[in-house]
Amino acid sequence: HQPTMDEFSDYCGESKSLLLRLNDYLQSKLGLVAELRFPYGNSYGWGVKYAKKSRHICDVFAENGSFTVMLRLTNAQCEQLYPDLTDYAKECIDRKYPCGEGGWLNCRILTEQQLCDATKMLALKAARGA
Repeated sequence: HQPTMDEFSDYCGESKSLLLRLNDYLQSKLGLVAELRFPYGNSYGWGVKYAKKSRHICDVFAENGSFTVMLRLTNAQCEQLYPDLTDYAKECIDRKYPCGEGGWLNCRILTEQQLCDATKMLALKAARGA
């Protein structure tokens, strides 16, 4: 069954407050629209798609006790962000799934620092529209 946004965020457990802050940042500061959906089958489950107009920016997937931000960045965007990121975020970039001139990143968010890194990535993605 399709969860409500409250059920979706509750599933994140201790990371719920980080998810709610990310959601507020994406909608209020970046002007993105959120859509709860089941995009990739059982491998990912329910997620929230964030888009700017018709342009996909990221998906956020709830996990038991955390959540994951999935987004695609170009190699140039990764290079631009790399010096300002924590070691964990650099690992996410290093492990990206190649796609065209960049790749897909999956960043699990459990801490304030990881949330900060994710907002840097998403701000660049939303601003450039890549």
